[in-house]
Amino acid sequence: MESFGLSRRLAAEALGTALLLAVVIGSGIMGQRLSGGNLAIALLDNTLATGAALVVLIWIFSPISGAHFNPVVTLVAALRREAPWRQALTYPLAQVLGAVLGVWTAHAMFGEAILQVSAASRSDQGQVLSEIVATFGLIATILGTIRFRPGSTALAVGLYVAAAYWFTASTAFANPAATIARSLSDTFAGIAPSRAPAFILAQVVGALLAAAVFGWLLKAEETP
Repeated sequence: MESFGLSRRLAAEALGTALLLAVVIGSGIMGQRLSGGNLAIALLDNTLATGAALVVLIWIFSPISGAHFNPVVTLVAALRREAPWRQALTYPLAQVLGAVLGVWTAHAMFGEAILQVSAASRSDQGQVLSEIVATFGLIATILGTIRFRPGSTALAVGLYVAAAYWFTASTAFANPAATIARSLSDTFAGIAPSRAPAFILAQVVGALLAAAVFGWLLKAEETP
């Protein structure tokens, strides 16, 4: 397997996360514009684009950086000693920077104001619980497939995220970098900055719970 230096891995994380957020925001804007006010159709458009893009982006960037695109994925990898802590401290910076650039790029493509602040409150307590559940499921998907079906991780993550858009009340942000960036977009996929900290805390809790549960669940029994 090829080895890439930290600078290339950071660039891959930034670029991959930027492309992911450009898809999330751009497909949300497109879906809202073309749906004629039908929010279900707009969400379906957003879901299909995001799930498909995740599969492709993981295929592209996984050999370079691991295709985390998500600070809690990086955190879990470090806790499991599958990534050095130096990486765990630098990846999130690249992910947040990339996510913000991706949001601004989507705004530019659709003729929106580049600099925005979201007004979408997403204040229901069920949405915070949803972020715990969504992030737990995301980490479970990653850990389970890497252990037993590593070649299917990209597809599994894309499918899980597409499903979680619909079975969670929050539409499954499940990513602190994406949450921060989406607070800077007053569009279909945005979240008010005042609600972002609660979502991020819930995401960290969900990720840590999944790491603990699957750390135990996936540990093989020692045979005498």
